[in-house]
Amino acid sequence: MTAKKGPVTPTMETTKLYYKDSHQDSCHATVMSCEWNEKKNCYEVILDQTVFFPEGGGQYADTGILGGVHVLDAQEKDGIIYHYTDGALTPGEIVKGEIDWEKRFESMQQHSGEHIISGIVHGRFGYNNVGFHLGADYCTMDFDGPITKEQLKEIEEEANRIVYKNLNIEILYPTKEELKDLTYRSKIEIEGQVRIVNIPGVDICACCAPHVDRTGEIGNIKLVDMVSYKGGERITMLSGSRALTDHQQKEESVKKISALLCAKDTEVAEAVEKLKEEQLDLKNQVSALKQKLLAYQAKEIDVTPELVKVFDSELSGNEPRELMNLLLERGAKICAIFAGNDEEGYRYVIGSHSEDVRVISKKLNEAFQGRGGGKPQMVQGSLKGTAKNISEIL
Repeated sequence: MTAKKGPVTPTMETTKLYYKDSHQDSCHATVMSCEWNEKKNCYEVILDQTVFFPEGGGQYADTGILGGVHVLDAQEKDGIIYHYTDGALTPGEIVKGEIDWEKRFESMQQHSGEHIISGIVHGRFGYNNVGFHLGADYCTMDFDGPITKEQLKEIEEEANRIVYKNLNIEILYPTKEELKDLTYRSKIEIEGQVRIVNIPGVDICACCAPHVDRTGEIGNIKLVDMVSYKGGERITMLSGSRALTDHQQKEESVKKISALLCAKDTEVAEAVEKLKEEQLDLKNQVSALKQKLLAYQAKEIDVTPELVKVFDSELSGNEPRELMNLLLERGAKICAIFAGNDEEGYRYVIGSHSEDVRVISKKLNEAFQGRGGGKPQMVQGSLKGTAKNISEIL
């Protein structure tokens, strides 16, 4: 493909309109350059100004439409925003850019929610957020200290109280002198202007990403999971529309389970617990009946042959071994039990109180592509073959 090059050469930083108004979802801009990017297999467009936030601060890039072509990604380098598109634009022309607003607003809800949670954890425990990931479906935060489940619940409740207060989220651009005396999270050496996101009384942190204007826009915050991670905790959070979607999905599941169990929504857990107890009771009853059946089956089998062999497709679990032991107790010299069928193959267990049965196992494995082994008095394995052919070998 031929790169389109224009007369305008970008020498200044791109004007970042998302810093002036995080809720601005469109703008008109001049195309400064448009070139084919071989590595990314798409066009690389530079504008004089943009509403497209580039990937940064743990937040993914905006996507949308620019001059009729799709913006697939946006990245920043040396203050210039590079828009990666699936079509070419003419340098010098004025085009309209529109971000995917639902995606942007959703990411702002998550990011502002993360600041609230991180601020609460830092203020209460002194822990640092050492890892933040904002994905397309979930948001995770890694803290460098332990948090209990009860504490997690308290953190969630406090976070939502902050949301309900509808606090103004302030964006500050302190001077270098002001920065020296300012206490804030993510305090690292940054060249150029440091951008501070301040949620009064909750959190103050250096951050380059756009946020909601007020905490009420977050809607609600739900901490859905917590796992131990590198000596601390990894917390998974859903905010706003994501939290609502998660709630709706879980509510639908609860209602379906409620209908199946003929129980109220609020009593589903108790109903499931009762069902588990009933299932365990039935399982124990079935197990007892199977033991009786095995004992009866063992009494009906002739144990006088040199090698007693049994083929049974109904045996499962540890039942082949149990049947073998019952037959050996009745006096069988060598006992071979095969559980399975001719089509799918057999699991076998062979035992004896007086003979080395490993010889039999080796013979079967060689003849029927079998696998297995064991001790002189008992071997186990599996093989492929028919009951008729296996019996002939034995």
